[in-house]
This record gives sequence, structure tokens and C-alpha cells, in this order.
Amino acid sequence: MRILMISDVYFPRINGVSTSIKIFSDELKKLGHQVTLIAPAYDKTEELVFDEAQQILRVPSRVVMFDHEDRLVRGEFLPELLEWATRRDFDICHIQTPFLAHRLGLKIARHLNIPVIETYHTFFEEYFYHYIPFLPKALLRYAARRLTSAQCNRLDAVIAPSTAMSDKLKTYGVAVPVNVIPTGIELNKFTGGDGVSFRKRHGIALSRPVMVHIGRVAFEKNIDFLLQVVAVLRTIIPDVLLVIAGEGPARQRLERLSRRLGISDNVKFIGYLDRETELLDCYRAGDVFVFASRTETQGLVLLEAMALATPVVSIAEMGTRDILIGARGAIIAENDVSDFAIKVQGVLLDRPRRNRLAEEAKNYAHQWRAEAFAMEMRDCYLRISQSIMLGAVA
Repeated sequence: MRILMISDVYFPRINGVSTSIKIFSDELKKLGHQVTLIAPAYDKTEELVFDEAQQILRVPSRVVMFDHEDRLVRGEFLPELLEWATRRDFDICHIQTPFLAHRLGLKIARHLNIPVIETYHTFFEEYFYHYIPFLPKALLRYAARRLTSAQCNRLDAVIAPSTAMSDKLKTYGVAVPVNVIPTGIELNKFTGGDGVSFRKRHGIALSRPVMVHIGRVAFEKNIDFLLQVVAVLRTIIPDVLLVIAGEGPARQRLERLSRRLGISDNVKFIGYLDRETELLDCYRAGDVFVFASRTETQGLVLLEAMALATPVVSIAEMGTRDILIGARGAIIAENDVSDFAIKVQGVLLDRPRRNRLAEEAKNYAHQWRAEAFAMEMRDCYLRISQSIMLGAVA
């Protein structure tokens, strides 16, 4: 099968959408399929650039007004994209983001007369107001729901990465088929890691209790909640440390909040880490991985931490529920600072329990192998294509 993916975000931009696209692309290629991706260029190029080896077409893009890390592909290149796509022979178009990529994907799919689907990676209802704070939250939620249902209902099918996201889409009035297919993780890439060397590189004592958070440092990730947890824990475990790996628009605000809470010495921001090397070391350096986002559509970082035998304490809301409910090696905390702090404290101060959770976490992560979900995605593509063909014949 020849699959065309299109997205408004991809590496070098680091986030869950980029990771999901890369994992599915790699796994589908291993299954013998051809995957071509249209994605933004992150430099100042003014022309389409096709990487034959990687099968990635980079399109000139513009900066997003409220988040300068992100890009939107420029719509004026649509005629060139249509001409480029017409010279190729795709079987299905898989859109990965809304907005410009959605519009371009629909036009290309209709032009080529092929099925078009979209993965809804982002819970926009709880996302927009962090970046457009001058508009009423209720209005932005309403707009997000209307935009989502209108876009989804123009597709042949939708992919939701979790049951929670699928349920939300249906409440919005999405009438096309919604298929729940998580991304999973490439377990072969989450082995090893050297937590001791990571601690030494970053001046962290080997005996120091360390909480780790890895992910985009964005407002919707609820990292300010974790800082409040640190403020509580510090009264019981004075040398507790929260390591925050990643970058994003909320970093300066979080650094200010750390100073206000008097916990600057208990929080370390270390920025982006190389995914193939130092990221693994960072996971392994933690005694516990902590996560408090209430807007995740799946929460891959939880599985990554568990695959590297790092116990998890997390809130179970939206997509993280699918991972955490019934999980071994993970502890579910309430959306309450005191409860979360108590759960983390119980892991940090009980080494035998921590070791047991670490082993359970590693075993549990093996249930989320990416290759199994790639096969589900392939079957979904075939099912949609065959359904459309039968409908056309009828």
C-alpha cells in the first residue's frame, strides 16, 4: 500500500505528534508499505524539497502566531503540491493535524480520488485557551468542538489514539467511523540508558531522590501542578529534585513560579535531550516519573518511562487512562496536590516497593508494542479502502 501522510508538525519539532508519525511510518515500512510524508520546512526555504531517502517532502512554512516553535505549511504551495502528488500513485491519504494540513490533505485526496482519514492527536477543547487567553474559555471550547466535528465529518474515517478521545469526538457529533488505535512504543529503542552518568553530568548526587518529567514544557501539560507537589514534598524530603526535560512556551512562567514557591533548588530545567541517547539516561536517572497533564490523547512518555523500568505516578485523565487503568508499575494519583505528593512520597521513601514497581513497569510496557498497532493501522487502511470501493460499485 502507498500511503501519503501530511502534517503541520514533524521533526526537528519534538512532540508527541512527531513521535507518533515517525513510529507508525517506520513500522508500516517494516510491513512492506510505502510511506511518504508532507511536512513543514523549519528553515527559510522558498521551494518544495523532497528527501528521496526519507520519503519526506518539506513545504515552506510560516511561524504560528502564539507558539513560535510550531509552523504551518503555506497554502499558496497547494498547486505545486497537487502537481507533485498527481505524479505519484497513492492509495490513501492520512492527515495528522488539522488547520492547513487538513485542508491540503482533503484537496489532494479528492484530486487523486483516494480515501482520506485523520488522526486526532490533540484535545483542542482544553488547549486553545492557554494560547488565546484574551477570549472567553467557553467560546474557545465551543469553537474547538465545532471545528473538530466539521473537519472530521468531511473525512472517510477518523483515528483516535485513545478511547477517551474517541468518546469526545462522538459527543461533538462526529458521524464518520472512529477507530481507536494507540501508537505504542518501539521497545527496541527503549533499552539501556545510564542514569548514573546522567546524574554526574548534571551535578545530581547519586543518593538524591529524583522525580523526572519529560515532555513539551507547555501550559496544557499542567507542570505548575507538579511544582506545587514539589513544594509539599520538600517539607518531608528536603533534597527532593524534579528534573524537567523539554522546552516550550511555559518555561519562563514555570521558572518564575519555582522562585515564588521557594523551590528553585529543587527543580532543574535541562531543555531538549537527544532522543537516541541522553533522553534514555534521563528516564533512568529518575526514581519516579511524574505526569499531571489532563489533556493528553495518549501519553506515550508514560510507556517510555515504564519500558526503562522507571515507576510512574500520574493523573489518569483523557488518554492516559487507557495506559494507567489496570497498569502494573504505575500509581494513579488524584488531581489533588496533597494526594499526588503522598503517592510520590510513598515511592521515593520505600526502595523495595520502588524496585518492585520498576520491574512491573518494564513487563507491562511490553503489552504496548508499536508493531502490533501498526498492523491495526494497516488493517484499518484496507478496511476503509475496501468499504469505499464497494460503495462506489454499489
